[in-house]
Amino acid sequence: MAKPKAEHIRPDCIGCGACVAIAPDFWQMDDNDNKADLKKCKKTMKGSEIVKEELEIEEKDFLINKDAAEACPVNCIHVYDKDGKKVI
Repeated sequence: MAKPKAEHIRPDCIGCGACVAIAPDFWQMDDNDNKADLKKCKKTMKGSEIVKEELEIEEKDFLINKDAAEACPVNCIHVYDKDGKKVI
């Protein structure tokens, strides 16, 4: 059975920290560029830049990551349900 997924389009991140405030178990701020990072995720690189971060999450963690995505002012966090449907 597929799992829900959180996705972060990192170049669009403005580093507001809302995701970290809401879901610190999943999100942290990078001290080097003050952007958010999805913890323990798969990273997609373009050269030396992280362009996308993805993490399969448990069903129990879906809502907290959905809340983090909804709080993002630039909509660079997306959450997919267990069927792969983009929720936000």
